[in-house]
Amino acid sequence: MNWRNFQLGPAALVAAAFIGPGTVVTASLAGANFGYALLWALAFSVIATLILQEMAARLGVVTRQGLGEAIREQIQRPAIRWTAMALVISAVVIGNSVYQGGNLSGASLGVEALIGSAASWLPLILGVLAALLLWSGNYQLLERVLIGLVMLMSFAFIASFLLVQPDWSAFFSGLFIPSIPSGSLLTVVALIGTTVVPYNLFLHAASSAQKWRGAEDLPRARGDLVVSIPLGGLISIAIVSTAAAAFFGQAVQLEGAADLSASLRPVAGEGATWLMGIGLFAAGLSSSLTAPLASAYALSGILGYGGQLKSWPFRITWLAIIAIGTLIASAGIRPVEVIMFAQVANGLLLPIMALFLLWACNQQRLGEHRNSLLQNVAAVAVVVVAIGLGLRSVGAALQWW
Repeated sequence: MNWRNFQLGPAALVAAAFIGPGTVVTASLAGANFGYALLWALAFSVIATLILQEMAARLGVVTRQGLGEAIREQIQRPAIRWTAMALVISAVVIGNSVYQGGNLSGASLGVEALIGSAASWLPLILGVLAALLLWSGNYQLLERVLIGLVMLMSFAFIASFLLVQPDWSAFFSGLFIPSIPSGSLLTVVALIGTTVVPYNLFLHAASSAQKWRGAEDLPRARGDLVVSIPLGGLISIAIVSTAAAAFFGQAVQLEGAADLSASLRPVAGEGATWLMGIGLFAAGLSSSLTAPLASAYALSGILGYGGQLKSWPFRITWLAIIAIGTLIASAGIRPVEVIMFAQVANGLLLPIMALFLLWACNQQRLGEHRNSLLQNVAAVAVVVVAIGLGLRSVGAALQWW
């Protein structure tokens, strides 16, 4: 890769999408309850995300279409096509409506941590802000805003991590030596689900088709990928490690990200509290933009009405997601349970979405850019592991709920 031509792009949108309030909540609880022991799950998640998102980006760059278009055009049997459409609409569009409530609630919690008081009107203000940015229909503007939010999150969460002075020996042990402590299986699945997110496959393919001009841009797309995805993984690792260093083994009860922000004050000072509030705000706002955007890309591709940002069907889709999410957030629903449920559901639905992508990347239309044997083996391995974790989580999920 020629680094002189490197630029962040669609992969940074993916990082902005998976570092949302759900990630902050799940990672905080993982660190507080199990210390550094589950960091390996995030390392696996980064590798799995690189494998799947590379295929999504390649599909978009080479065909200039998103994953939704590929499913709609390549599946010829009506019964299978309509089943696939129903599955995508259920998993991505309806699921993101729930996510949006958690996204806006999380961003509001970040603002409240900064101003020191609760404000019931914040979800509405943040929902309007997200709608205004998306209404612009300017992909370059959205990309710059989201890259800026990723950079802000990186600074905030990594600085918080350094302030709490982690146990480096336990950190590297948890990162490289897999273990599943008693009672942690559902948390492992949830951690993987925060990073390897099904709707990001649609977001990455469609945004890559819009950003890059053709197969000659594949090196740039891959350069964007190998920087943005590991950076997002590093943010998640920093959040787990911050909670582990501050709360593991302590008599502190964490129920969500707001508790993490407030509880850091006696451990690492006022600065850590502010950093966590800034990070949570950036995480919520970035996901409040990417969840509706991904939903609109997925639905437009599946139904065939085009992915133009200024088209009315596209705008109606993301407007509906934001409206539903704002209602959920404003109704005062506790976001922790909603977000955890959605994260686990994504972990279970991921294998189906990944199989769609694997199938699409083996079609003749990609020519010399079809999956190689090694890429197929790696993708199948990710799908098999995801299926195994999903099946094992069913019994644990029944007990958790």
